[in-house]
Amino acid sequence: MTDQIKGLILAEGLRPGDLMPTEAEICARLEVSRSSVREAMRMLAALDIVEVRHGHGTYVGQLSLAPLVEGLVFRGVVDQDDSLAALREVVEVREALDLAMAAQVTTALAGVDDSVLKALVAIMAEKGARGEAFAEEDLAFHTRLLGYLDNTLVGQLVAAFWEVNTAVYPMLGLPPAADIADTARAHGAMLDAAVAGDAERYRKAVVEHYLPLRRALDKAGVKP
Repeated sequence: MTDQIKGLILAEGLRPGDLMPTEAEICARLEVSRSSVREAMRMLAALDIVEVRHGHGTYVGQLSLAPLVEGLVFRGVVDQDDSLAALREVVEVREALDLAMAAQVTTALAGVDDSVLKALVAIMAEKGARGEAFAEEDLAFHTRLLGYLDNTLVGQLVAAFWEVNTAVYPMLGLPPAADIADTARAHGAMLDAAVAGDAERYRKAVVEHYLPLRRALDKAGVKP
């Protein structure tokens, strides 16, 4: 039934946020019962494919990666024996995505003077020097950086894995990385390399960006 409703969305050419046919109309078109449609809608809502607004109708969902994030967060904490290893895998995927997009990022930002990115780097440097976390600025930096690319999925994936990382880390009772200032400086190095159009230097900065986190995980007992 879920496949039939997804097929109906495609056939109608509906986009995220569009109002879907009523429950009665779906039942008539697909020749199925109301109970079948309601159960399918609950499943699709959990996947953010549809959004049920009580009193207003059912809309096409935002098709976000929220279900992926929720599943990975649960995977990261459900088994304490493997949780640290699962978190390392998330970090490795984040790093791999950043490295894979190095050429595109440096091409897109070559010669660009972005005051917002500069301000975010400055704030991270200040907080890092004080040993303070800068999660909000970190996400904003990566989101804006990847926003220059003609590839929205990459940005969504990076943000999704960032959210998993940020959610699972404190759940496992891990202390903040001791050398967080290095991470802050690495963001600045990434921006400098991107503006210079230097993909190789950008990749080196990406590796430096993740080193403090990798060291923290190693110290907690996770082996490569």
